Amino acid sequence: MHLGGKDYWRCEQCEARGLVAAHLPDAATERATYRLHQNSIQDIGYRRFLAKLSDPLLARVPVPARGLDYGCGPGPALAAMLREAGHEMSLYDPIFQPDPAALSERYDFVTCTEVAEHFHHPAAEFDRLAGLLHPGGWLAVMTCFQTDDARFEHWHYRQDPTHVVFYRAQTFEHIAQLRGWSCTIPHKDVALLRMPLA
Repeated sequence: MHLGGKDYWRCEQCEARGLVAAHLPDAATERATYRLHQNSIQDIGYRRFLAKLSDPLLARVPVPARGLDYGCGPGPALAAMLREAGHEMSLYDPIFQPDPAALSERYDFVTCTEVAEHFHHPAAEFDRLAGLLHPGGWLAVMTCFQTDDARFEHWHYRQDPTHVVFYRAQTFEHIAQLRGWSCTIPHKDVALLRMPLA
């Protein structure tokens, strides 16, 4: 598919769609765009938005547990909410929290909120995330699920220059199936994937 001077691939197995490598944004473009985000823990509307992921995750993970907010951004509001609920949280973000020590640990859960759409190499990123979890651990992902093909060209989510890969609910079901995980979609735009206990 060619739109707005950019070419997109589509995976026939998982129904994901993404930019071809030649059109991926550079690091400077990504940093400049991310710095425009206003994500404050004090913002009630933003907390309500994050609760779409945190509420179903908290219902499944006993307190206390160790979690990683992967791609936490400059204001790790979700990590703060999960700490308020009694969990121990670590942070990682390649730009704002580039602490490699956080990636050498294992966790009971990993959150990935409004991050997966930025993955230049999504399969490798999901493999990395799998390696961060204990058996039985949860990977909680929130990203705007892809619209139907007829509306893709004008879809607001596609217009962000740092959004390079787009998923459907079926994509996460496929990711889980390939790895022997379970997959639950508690709300639109939220996927909870669980590793087997053994």
